[in-house]
Amino acid sequence: MKAPVRDSSGNVLREVDLNDAVYDAAPNPDLLHQALVYYQANQRQGTSNTLTRGQVAGGGRKPWRQKHTGRARHGSTRSPLWRGGGVVFGPHPRSYRKRLPVRMRRQAIRCALSGKAAAGRVLLVDKIELAEAKTREMRRVLDALEVRGSALVVLREQQEEVSRAVRNLPRVKTLAADLLNVLDLARYDAVVMTEAAAERTVELWGALEVRRGRGAQS
Repeated sequence: MKAPVRDSSGNVLREVDLNDAVYDAAPNPDLLHQALVYYQANQRQGTSNTLTRGQVAGGGRKPWRQKHTGRARHGSTRSPLWRGGGVVFGPHPRSYRKRLPVRMRRQAIRCALSGKAAAGRVLLVDKIELAEAKTREMRRVLDALEVRGSALVVLREQQEEVSRAVRNLPRVKTLAADLLNVLDLARYDAVVMTEAAAERTVELWGALEVRRGRGAQS
């Protein structure tokens, strides 16, 4: 797959060949959904907690006698029926972590990048150099690349000036190529990627794993 490489002013400099294993993989919606659930579940802290009727303070005495009061019978103010009482089936601290094989995670990233590339939403730039670490400078670069919606700026390595320039832009995030994931690729419309970052993605996910058979040599 060929893709144009632009400079920070939006001018086309040259065309490069994108690795088909990374940027032309077959779509797999089920795998993408599974990877999204995996990433989102592993971000949950799982610290929500409620008190059961056995943990709420007070209520050790029967609020009123059983009969002849004209009111419903109750044995404790810690009952879930009472205001300030315990909570039935409420959340408690737990781990939401899920597991996903490495091969599936790698293939999910390939599918996500391929989907963006097929839709023309992977924009390659030779490099991002800003005169100042200012929001207006980064906005100028994105406007030159005709980025109208949200954007994920992918660099080979984090650059402090780019991170500072992106910080105040709504719906724009910068990320190192090594930290690229399915969740961010699905969350942002366009992927603005430096040429060096694209080469890094090929280094990371370009080689397809070969499954070893029983008789394969180790």
